Amino acid sequence: MQINLSFDPKLSAEELRGFARTVAEIEWLLLILVLLYQTVVLPATEAATALAMAMFFFAAFVLSFRYVNFYRKESYWKITVETMVMIVFITWVLVYTGRLESPLLNLYLLVIITSALALGKLATLLEIIMIAVCYVWLGYPERNQSQPFMSYMTMLSAQLAPIVLVGYIATMLSADVRRALIQLRFLSETDELTGIFNVRAFTAISERIFKQAARYGRPFSILLVDSDSLKTVNDTYGHEAGNQLIKSAVQCIQNQLRETDILARYGGDEFVVLLPETPCSSAAGVAARIRQNIEDTPLSVRNKKIRMTVSIGIASYPEHGDNLKAILEKTDQAMYESKTLGRNRVTMYNDKQIKQEA
Repeated sequence: MQINLSFDPKLSAEELRGFARTVAEIEWLLLILVLLYQTVVLPATEAATALAMAMFFFAAFVLSFRYVNFYRKESYWKITVETMVMIVFITWVLVYTGRLESPLLNLYLLVIITSALALGKLATLLEIIMIAVCYVWLGYPERNQSQPFMSYMTMLSAQLAPIVLVGYIATMLSADVRRALIQLRFLSETDELTGIFNVRAFTAISERIFKQAARYGRPFSILLVDSDSLKTVNDTYGHEAGNQLIKSAVQCIQNQLRETDILARYGGDEFVVLLPETPCSSAAGVAARIRQNIEDTPLSVRNKKIRMTVSIGIASYPEHGDNLKAILEKTDQAMYESKTLGRNRVTMYNDKQIKQEA
């Protein structure tokens, strides 16, 4: 399996949940700010009634949409709906607090920042356009026949400029930060020498695949591949030659895997392969091809051809265990049996006796 470092603009489920919590906090902040305005400024009766209605309906929306499990799974569309309702709420408030002269006008910035961080450039642009329409509507009553159209548009453009600028800067910063985080995640989950997954990444991926397999009754198999030649090569030709051996073994293993298979470096000269949707019989065939491919690919060091071999152990779900830890342990036992029986072979775990396959 090749690892792709290309930037993925989509948020992970964990990131979406984090942003969703932030959106909820911003929604309550909006309510608190409007309540403070009503408490301090003491608007006229009509305005006070309109603001109370706005706060009531917005609070009801937040409670029903977020806290009554209206929709349990966080998603882009859910955050989009919330930010758009926030725009409607802010516009309603501005109508009764001075329109474009309202001290609460900058509340729109909270919506733009939220959208830029969570939804990306396109959604942010659409919401800026939506806010611009609200600006035009809020400012239209102030325009009179004596005010030139260009002067009116210039005034609106000046008022909208901070919104556009904040949206642009926030989206750029969000993209840069997320790109850096993805690169850091890539470095923390891959083996520096080979570029394949490390143990940390394999553990997370295998646990997810196990849960899916257990839920839907799907088989999977695990291969543990151990080099028979690394110590000899290191002692005879040095560690650089040993590194070449490890890279060559990884390439030989990858040549026999599907895009959906998971390959990780499990230790110094050990590699683990997870084969989703693969029963024992099929896994044995994959392991045999890996063993043969490595044996047929000698390592070239100082104009010498060095024969490489590996010992492989196999265990499968659900035949050999009902949990991931048990399957990994039996894979390890099968691999050590391959070593005991003379190396350069594949052994499948059997509950009664270790079964040699090749």
